[in-house]
Amino acid sequence: MTQIGNFVEVKKSVIGENTAAKHLSYIGDADVGKEVNIGAGTITCNYDGFKKHKTVIKDRAFIGSDTMLVAPVTVGEEAVTGSGSVITKDVPDKALAVERAPLKIIENYAERRKKKK
Repeated sequence: MTQIGNFVEVKKSVIGENTAAKHLSYIGDADVGKEVNIGAGTITCNYDGFKKHKTVIKDRAFIGSDTMLVAPVTVGEEAVTGSGSVITKDVPDKALAVERAPLKIIENYAERRKKKK
């Protein structure tokens, strides 16, 4: 049974059997296969300011929470995206795609910001 949950918007998309997108996601201009898990906060970024592009998520893929899929992009069969990733390239079948910039901590930032005012 396919499950589309609370605050999930699906527009011009095909969702396969036994796929779950349970909360807080946007799935636009996408073909989503069967038995896919779409984590909370996932967005198919389908519009580049001029044209809409398609996202393809193949069977049994696992899309981690808060993943941005920047179309046009394909996530392969049984592929996984790491939570918080921005996916801008195709992900091969059975691969893991993780995109994270190194954490940068700026000490005393609040004080510096106050001085600029």
